[in-house]
Amino acid sequence: MNPFIWPHGKSAWCPGTAPPDSDPAAIRAESCAVRPRLRARASDLHNRSVSKKSKKPKGAPRRPAARPALTAADPCPCGRDAVYGDCCAPFHRGDAAAPTAERLMRSRYAAFATGDTAYLLRTWHPSTRPATLDLDAERRWTGLDILATTGGSAFHTEGTVEFCAHSTWRGTADSQHENSRFVREDGAWVYVDALDGP
Repeated sequence: MNPFIWPHGKSAWCPGTAPPDSDPAAIRAESCAVRPRLRARASDLHNRSVSKKSKKPKGAPRRPAARPALTAADPCPCGRDAVYGDCCAPFHRGDAAAPTAERLMRSRYAAFATGDTAYLLRTWHPSTRPATLDLDAERRWTGLDILATTGGSAFHTEGTVEFCAHSTWRGTADSQHENSRFVREDGAWVYVDALDGP
């Protein structure tokens, strides 16, 4: 069974993904190849990463999201052919702003992969941004495939990025398909929400 079920009860598997007991390499290869135009409400990267609440004794300390050790010379988690120090790190540090909606999407994926909740909240539109963000320490983000984009350039004020995000959760391969909406707010791109429907 899928180890992660959305709050409304629907499976979180990306359309076209093989069953959980399949070979992880085959899952990644297949997950975004079919691409049927079906998206479950709330099936977005941001909901996927939020930790599931477990029953803990009162007063027990909360386990923080584990941030993988990542140096400036490591490949960037966002999937571009660049090292982290030249790619998403300047965005995460606040030294630069993502120039396009796609670059913001990639930098946010990298922030999920590294546990950078401050950057995620900073680049989330105020109208949809949660007060806090508690990432699931057991989820490991393993790859990002950008499927399509609309708008989102320096000449636009809105844009969308359709993607498949790959991860493992408790050792089980998982993929998630979303079409995210972005807008430029005060000159900077911010994430708004996930679009429903085709």
